[in-house]
Amino acid sequence: MNKKQKLLVVEDEDDIRELIAFNLEMSNMEVFKAKNGEEAIEIAEREYPDIIILDVMLPGIDGFEVCRYLKKNVATRDVPIIMLTARAEDTDVVKGLEIGADDYITKPFSPRILIARVHAAMRRKNETGTEPAAQRHFKIHDIIIDLPRHEVFARGEFVNLSATEFAILKFLASNPGWVFSRSQIIDAVKGGNYPVTPRSVDVQILGIRKKLGSQGRFIETVRGVGYRIQAE
Repeated sequence: MNKKQKLLVVEDEDDIRELIAFNLEMSNMEVFKAKNGEEAIEIAEREYPDIIILDVMLPGIDGFEVCRYLKKNVATRDVPIIMLTARAEDTDVVKGLEIGADDYITKPFSPRILIARVHAAMRRKNETGTEPAAQRHFKIHDIIIDLPRHEVFARGEFVNLSATEFAILKFLASNPGWVFSRSQIIDAVKGGNYPVTPRSVDVQILGIRKKLGSQGRFIETVRGVGYRIQAE
């Protein structure tokens, strides 16, 4: 059975939000709902949706600001965003597209057209070879590991890791709470029979901790065994 696509609907008007959610759920999609920009950002960073339908006129942080924030965030920048609004002026459409929106639908809208636009955005995403967001990133303890770009961010700050440090952090973050010996870590990141001493793992871990700053404390030493990254 194919995994359901995850969508986030951001709309402050209850009736419209529920109408959109109902039609998406009838199309066999998993739907998350937010009624303001703050909720939208929190859910997007937690759930890694496959697509976001975002109203422009929201209380507090408006849809333009939400879009701008998500497109700058390493964990959500590749998620397609369809802007939904009653404002049909060309300047609004251009503004939405310039800050990263992938499509723009004006109210009132046909649910069939909306669903068609959602499917079209997903097809474009699949044609680019982009993997689901949850497979592109790890996020743990405010540490984001961007796999395609080989980039790490800790509390929003870029962390410059070597290739080996990146591989070790990725391995530990993929298995939070599990303790691995130095030999297991070497085998995982370099393959069996690689000529590296266990002591070199200690040096790499020390470097990772230092570069992660305050977040380095979550990489724990288990005396007599090895290392683990603390489960959240």
